[in-house]
Amino acid sequence: MNIADDYPLKVGSMLFTLVDPNLGHEVAYNRWYERDHFYGGCMTGPYCFAGGRWVSTRELKDLRFPADETNALTNPWDSGSYLAIYWVEDGHHDDHFNWGAQQVQHLYAGGRGFSERKHAHTALYDHVRNYYRDDDPVPMELALDHGYEGLVSVSIEKNPEMNTFEFEDWLESLTSSTVFKSGAAESCSIWKPVPGQDEMTGKAPMDLGTSPGGENRYVQLFFIEKDPREVWDDFIEYGKAVDSSDKAKILFAAPFFATVVGTDRYADQLW
Repeated sequence: MNIADDYPLKVGSMLFTLVDPNLGHEVAYNRWYERDHFYGGCMTGPYCFAGGRWVSTRELKDLRFPADETNALTNPWDSGSYLAIYWVEDGHHDDHFNWGAQQVQHLYAGGRGFSERKHAHTALYDHVRNYYRDDDPVPMELALDHGYEGLVSVSIEKNPEMNTFEFEDWLESLTSSTVFKSGAAESCSIWKPVPGQDEMTGKAPMDLGTSPGGENRYVQLFFIEKDPREVWDDFIEYGKAVDSSDKAKILFAAPFFATVVGTDRYADQLW
């Protein structure tokens, strides 16, 4: 067991929500989300113990791959500007998201929604495992509070003929030999879509964008201390290694900056 796993509090599931404000509403959306919805819609709910926001400027969107219709997470491939991620404590998925399904209805009924936005991809994910570069790393449970400068989100479709555990071990080995070895990332968490999540997300008062996929879909979240542009070549090489194997294909790889809380930084750079 890694030293980072010594403590009893564990992340068990995640809300991943990638959204575009409508053109001309960038600042209003950023302020509504940061000053109301981030807390009222998620953080005040039971067992949601951490959250973070990230942003993809036009420059970062242009780094995404694949940049065509094979991108299965965003349609079109360059949609999705603001990403919010929330950790829910292990064993309490239903406690939080049953609350969330009711809370969003309550907020919208009370005039605390924001209609000038469009979801690119909003879905629930179960935690699978963590990979770390260092022997004494920042635990994944603290990653959203640590102050990382960048985040890279990678969605992967596993070859359905490959054994699940063998694939996850292979993915860990590949991560260690590429982006960890180069120093591009400090940690990586692995996730799979929550089965049957439509029972909860189907109550949302808006379209939530693309499907999270099925049992062969994985999402990796890489946390990085550097400007993601400085290390993007390492992620391109990682993507090539995945795609050149017979084990999986990259469906979405995208870099993000951390938002600067309390400011509208980057809101004028989305398009």
